[in-house]
Amino acid sequence: MNSVGFVTARDSFAIDFDKGALRERIIEFRGTSLSNSEVKDKFKLKDTSSWNLDHGRQALRADKEWEVKFTKCLYRPFDFRHIYFSGDLLERPLMRVMRHTLTGDNLGLVCCRQQSQSGQWSLIGVANGIIESCYLSNKTREINYLSPLYLYPAEGEMQFEEGRRPNLNPDFIKAFSDRLGLKFIEDGKGDLEETFGPEDIFNYTYAVFHSPTYRTRYAEFLKIDFPRLPLTSDKELFKALAEKGAELVSLHLMESPALNNLITGYPVTGSNEVQKVTYDEKTQRIYINKTQYFEGVPQEVWEFHIGGYQVCQKWLKDRKGRTLTYDDLTHYQKIIVVLKETIRLMEEVNDLIPEWPVE
Repeated sequence: MNSVGFVTARDSFAIDFDKGALRERIIEFRGTSLSNSEVKDKFKLKDTSSWNLDHGRQALRADKEWEVKFTKCLYRPFDFRHIYFSGDLLERPLMRVMRHTLTGDNLGLVCCRQQSQSGQWSLIGVANGIIESCYLSNKTREINYLSPLYLYPAEGEMQFEEGRRPNLNPDFIKAFSDRLGLKFIEDGKGDLEETFGPEDIFNYTYAVFHSPTYRTRYAEFLKIDFPRLPLTSDKELFKALAEKGAELVSLHLMESPALNNLITGYPVTGSNEVQKVTYDEKTQRIYINKTQYFEGVPQEVWEFHIGGYQVCQKWLKDRKGRTLTYDDLTHYQKIIVVLKETIRLMEEVNDLIPEWPVE
């Protein structure tokens, strides 16, 4: 099971950096103090072929559980924003798939079906929540697909009574199990001596797709279809790659303990307003305005791309005109750690794979 990311068709209304500001808008939207025309003018909303403002307002007024629908989404790489995730407000919430990443613990593999831009393929990511359709790329041909690792039961689905199940094709599981000589378990990780689990497969996959040689060797195929996963019969290689993949997943979810060791500084006090984002190669500084900067940023980190975005630049440019908080400043410096560690791990993955195609 998979789907493209959700589409709001009204990002500036349904998504915000600040939960309080978003909540005020939703309260006003479902309230009765403003007419439909006043709401349309104030929030620059308009009806579409699949959404009607009046119907949306009435539905939200009738929804007794409207307040539980505030959540966070992965809007761009490492850019988490608040969203009001309701089918009464969004154009395409794609709840059939997105609900699985809203329920309990889960991982989602994010990738694109094809590549239209130049440069090395990097249309891969991980999510533990819902994703916006342009999370990896804003190119029309590179729309993002989210594949949850686990599927959770919906009310009334008796076959799910014992809990979540892996979102993996049984034929694929059997083929991989036969190659490795390991027994597949339905949840979590195996011991990788006799058993392996869904999360081991996920981590192995994530590592392989971050191999620079994989991306170069299969560059032409990656332009036209989803990435394909080579299956190894080498248990030790599988174990080593799963370990590297787990490190990458932890980093990209911004859960790794490595993020506690910042490698950059932000030495100059000031307004903290993002005005013009520039990078100075000689001093390795990223300036957000004329006087304030992050120092100690390697050029390879500044230039690192995930999907269609130069991550360090994109995160700041999307906040142009905003004042960065202490948490923002810390989060950005953690992103720099993530990218530096990713570059290191990509090379280590490459070094682990003795030859291609993988055996």
